[in-house]
Amino acid sequence: MLNKPYGKTGKDVSVIGFGGMRFSNPEDIDSNAQIVLHAYNNGINYFDTAPGYCQDKSEEIFAAAIKQMKSGTFFISSKSGRADGSEFRAQLENSLKLLGLEKIHFYHLWCVTTLENWQKRKDGGAVAAGLKAKEEGLIEHLTISSHLQGNELKGVLEEGYFDGVTLGYCAINFPYRQEAIDAAGQMGLGVVTMNPLGGGLIPKNAERFDFLREDNDKSVVEAALHFNISQPAVNTALVGFSSKQHVDEAVAAVENFQPYGEAHIASIRERITESFNGLCTGCGYCLPCPEGIPIPKLMDAYNFKVLNEGDENQITERLKWNWGLKPSMAQVCSLCGKCEEKCTQHLPICKRMEEIGDLADKEEKKD
Repeated sequence: MLNKPYGKTGKDVSVIGFGGMRFSNPEDIDSNAQIVLHAYNNGINYFDTAPGYCQDKSEEIFAAAIKQMKSGTFFISSKSGRADGSEFRAQLENSLKLLGLEKIHFYHLWCVTTLENWQKRKDGGAVAAGLKAKEEGLIEHLTISSHLQGNELKGVLEEGYFDGVTLGYCAINFPYRQEAIDAAGQMGLGVVTMNPLGGGLIPKNAERFDFLREDNDKSVVEAALHFNISQPAVNTALVGFSSKQHVDEAVAAVENFQPYGEAHIASIRERITESFNGLCTGCGYCLPCPEGIPIPKLMDAYNFKVLNEGDENQITERLKWNWGLKPSMAQVCSLCGKCEEKCTQHLPICKRMEEIGDLADKEEKKD
């Protein structure tokens, strides 16, 4: 397994990290721990978890695996989304207890989605609590997990609190985040990317994204991972594993990997910018909707319009056959805009809701 330095920390981390939020049967602690150990035995040494992942079982699964790992050969990442300093500290202490660790290597201020939210982390004491925990040795490195737009996240990183950052980054949404990745690299911070496969959208549309591949890439999955780790500043790309086979495929994807050349990356960026930017990656941060609308499912259907050259029928078909929904559900939308405020990609959700809702009227006229 290829390793890269995590910023200026002196730690070398595997270019593929284990994202602990996609275990298919979280209640089966022992079986899932074996998947984690399989990754560890195949060279993966960066393991990312959080309270609430997998029905609150993720940290327990990692704890069972950690008992069988050799100290000093792995790195654990966890998180707290609390703005209040005392609550942040309590969540950290609970994670340490669940994981069975004396310290967590990378501890994130979790899910910073707006600059207002970031200010609350400072005003509420979470940042101060994180720095104190670092001084006490309960965490080694204070880090941030964010969905801010690139220029906004750059400003946060420049405030100087963090040793590294975890952010959503893939061949679909890179225009929103590239500025932050470049800035982090220039500052010597560690960079971990999440959703390198676009929330599954890239492998589900392999033919459409085939242009990502270079001659030696066996699949678009490989290409999407290679796109991530070809970025000089990116240390680790997180992949959510639910089986040993998934681990083997990811490990094989980076075996003997050579970074893409500048010309190929430029070609990918040009193609994406022209044709695919603005796809929803299904992160779910737009929820809950005040009207109870499953927004990610409707935006997923809208993706298929984008991916099929504006064919509106693709929306109806996707809603019907994949989600069991009708376009009329979008008509419940009050256009309050709360989802757009929370959207990590700043998509025009309200406009898309109106377009989907209009399809219901068109269907009625046909009938």
